[in-house]
Amino acid sequence: MTKKIESKRYHVTEQSRVKLADWPTTVKPFFKSKDEYKELLQEHTERLSELQNRLYAQNRYALLLIFQAMDAAGKDSAIKHVMSGVNPQGCQVYSFKHPSAEELAHDFLWRTTRDLPERGRIGIFNRSYYEEVLIVRVHPEILRSEMLPDDALHEDNLWKDRYRSIVNMENHLHRNGTRIVKFFLHVSKEEQRKRFLKRIDRPEKNWKFSQADMEERKLWKEYMRAYEACLAATSTRASPWYVVPADDKANAGLIISQIILDTLEDLKLTYPKVDAEQRKRLQAIRKLLLK
Repeated sequence: MTKKIESKRYHVTEQSRVKLADWPTTVKPFFKSKDEYKELLQEHTERLSELQNRLYAQNRYALLLIFQAMDAAGKDSAIKHVMSGVNPQGCQVYSFKHPSAEELAHDFLWRTTRDLPERGRIGIFNRSYYEEVLIVRVHPEILRSEMLPDDALHEDNLWKDRYRSIVNMENHLHRNGTRIVKFFLHVSKEEQRKRFLKRIDRPEKNWKFSQADMEERKLWKEYMRAYEACLAATSTRASPWYVVPADDKANAGLIISQIILDTLEDLKLTYPKVDAEQRKRLQAIRKLLLK
């Protein structure tokens, strides 16, 4: 089948101005039927599995996937989609929620730095250090619990300084073999409303919903402004952001997996080559095994 999804359509170019109202939350489906979707999904997962094997065997690069979104945008299902083609032994998934007292006693990048993927592995962050320029920007009162020095709290410079810290860290990781791909799952406010209702109407989903979700929904515009500033300031050639239309979860999953495939294929991953002496030893062992 091999239907190529044009991932560049969703790429936030470096130093571009971002207005999320101009980015779609839905696009025309890449499949005409459930069978065609399953075929596309299988192609993606099989290819991803092969590339992951090469990534692990070559042991020169790591891949970090970052997922950020509003509530009910589908981060969990997107990560599940990605994981379906990945050997769990070569993948690490971390979900970051409210920081602990120990984490608050360190700089804002400390807690996620501990969980960066090793070479040869894929790391997935469900939320990340970007929360520090998103939820903290919408709720600046959180800064009071971070025990920052007074001269670091000037709002005019605070966010620019944090963007610069993030970009510097990501550039450092890129130079040392970690490729970072960042996904903003762009869901519409109307679609979020429908998914919230589904969480209330279906008893098995009740646990996913809380009153806090509704309080955050009231701040939708503030969050959109925070995301726009963040995407514009931190999408770089080395560590790009992608705005993924997320109203259709199946479509979103295919877009995300295509972007991951493109990223891994650009690395030109190969299995380690065996020299002539090693091949000779292997052939000798083969003869023994055949006896």
